[in-house]
Amino acid sequence: MSLHQGVTEKPRPRISPDNKPFWDACQEEKLVLPFCEDCGKPHLVPGPVCPFCFSDRLQWREATGRGTISTFVIVHKVWFPAFAADVPYNVVQVELEEGPRLTAKLVGEGSQSPAVGDKVQVAFQKIDDDLTLPCFRKI
Repeated sequence: MSLHQGVTEKPRPRISPDNKPFWDACQEEKLVLPFCEDCGKPHLVPGPVCPFCFSDRLQWREATGRGTISTFVIVHKVWFPAFAADVPYNVVQVELEEGPRLTAKLVGEGSQSPAVGDKVQVAFQKIDDDLTLPCFRKI
């Protein structure tokens, strides 16, 4: 973190060419995943090759964002300053319908009591003009 005229900069996700499409789509409140053109599997975390067959032929496609909570944790520290007002908050790992797992904050009604097996839908939380974070809401 650095200080500029008394204002602390908030940490940002690390955006590289491999995951830039993911973050650009979040700005438009869409979830996209890299799908392998050879084995057909979607995956996260984005990378230059498919973790299943090591092909470098990847295509970004829109995903449903629906899934099932597989694990969760209650966060009592401010890991991301944008959520400071929400401490404690729940972070859930979700098995997406498409197959990969995505970890994000749980928001909305009932966000204080997640359970393994709960159905969720991706939602988006606008932090500022340049950053929109994926999160989940129970359905």
